[in-house]
Amino acid sequence: MKKRNFLKIRLRVPSEEQDIVSDELVVYGFDGFEQLENELDAWILEERFTYGIKTQMEEWLLEQSGGRWYIIGEEILQERNWNEEWEKTIRAQRIGRFFVHPTWTDETVPEDAIPIAIDPKMAFGTGYHETTRLLLQQLPIYIRPGDRVLDMGTGTGILAIAALLLGASEATGIDIDPWSYDNALENARMNNVAGRLDIRIGSAESIPPGLTHNVILANINRNILLDLASPLIQSLAPGGFLMLSGIMENDMEAFYGNPLYSRLEQVALYSENEWRALIYRK
Repeated sequence: MKKRNFLKIRLRVPSEEQDIVSDELVVYGFDGFEQLENELDAWILEERFTYGIKTQMEEWLLEQSGGRWYIIGEEILQERNWNEEWEKTIRAQRIGRFFVHPTWTDETVPEDAIPIAIDPKMAFGTGYHETTRLLLQQLPIYIRPGDRVLDMGTGTGILAIAALLLGASEATGIDIDPWSYDNALENARMNNVAGRLDIRIGSAESIPPGLTHNVILANINRNILLDLASPLIQSLAPGGFLMLSGIMENDMEAFYGNPLYSRLEQVALYSENEWRALIYRK
């Protein structure tokens, strides 16, 4: 794959408000973040950071914070250098029944855990973020042998891979980022599930037509989850579970008041810090 340049934007954001800003920046195309003391680093493909995107982002920062959030620096980084530096921060961790680890660590897998090898390579979904952990911890409750699974915003493919390791018969992972396509396929091969995982680039238009899914996973963000309500619900089999994450506590009313999601049966709500995961049944 041709190497691409990434732009690292450093923003002045109080530490306690950085999750709010990160969640919104995903909408503008940012897909990597590092939280510092009152500063937030965000990564985006240089080609994506157009004048229009920058203007919209700066307007949003100003409107939401009254001037407290703002850009303080920009730096262009080559893909390889960014990868190597970031990978140093990834460590193995226990998440519910799973033991998520990169291939370059040598930690021992607990006897009662299901190992998942994930080499992130800049795609979202290492398991470190609360939004990923919330769904990963609960997957064993909702996945049944033979299930057909859809994973919207698949990132590294971690959730789809976990579902397949729990016994799902097949899964489709969809993401708008071409890098996620390559990374998810690589991770699927490492976990011996590549033959059952179909990775696609795109959004709702990439959902397999004419199929319904027993479980749909969508770990994205508030705005996109609301926009995708109709195609996600249409793709859900009767009796199937829709598992949404990437929702902040102050976003909950938007989902409770949504005319499409409110037609489903809410079966559970899970929380970690300010993040929420909603589980619906059709």
